[in-house]
Amino acid sequence: MEDKAIIDLYFQRNERAIENTQEKYGRYLYCIANNVLSCHEDSEECVNDTYKSAWDTIPPNSPLNLGAYLGKIARNLAINRYNFNNADKRNKNLEVALSEIEDFLPSPDFTEHSADAITFKQTLNRFLRALPEYKCNMFILRYWYLCEINEIAAKMGLSISNVKATLLRLRQKLKKYLEKEGLHI
Repeated sequence: MEDKAIIDLYFQRNERAIENTQEKYGRYLYCIANNVLSCHEDSEECVNDTYKSAWDTIPPNSPLNLGAYLGKIARNLAINRYNFNNADKRNKNLEVALSEIEDFLPSPDFTEHSADAITFKQTLNRFLRALPEYKCNMFILRYWYLCEINEIAAKMGLSISNVKATLLRLRQKLKKYLEKEGLHI
């Protein structure tokens, strides 16, 4: 079913919207949650919470890209669950991945709809669109899906050292790009 048709079902408050969302995006959402949580039960719960959140927020929201909208919800729910579950523990992969780019992320006081946050998102999107596809995919796998380096290497058919070096160069390039664009995070 097309995204527009699914969104229309949400606007009609038709419960088939959730069934169609689950059919089309369930595995994708589980993958996002499980990369953060590494726990089947918690990941499933985050996916179910994503469906509830979509039900509660569509309408009034009418996302242009339903997959990205749902993915963002699932990722945020998973990170929140991770933080709750691990207040005194650490998920090494999550901590390492986020620490690699923490210097480039907006401060926590950015609100999602603030002018600075919108400018940051637009600038980051321009940076990613300018990259060759495989580098963009590598960046997204690491910093959006929070995949481990060895998992990225296996998916892309590259060596671990190649992935590490490429990600390092991408972070350096991103830093220069943000500075050139006048964004000093």
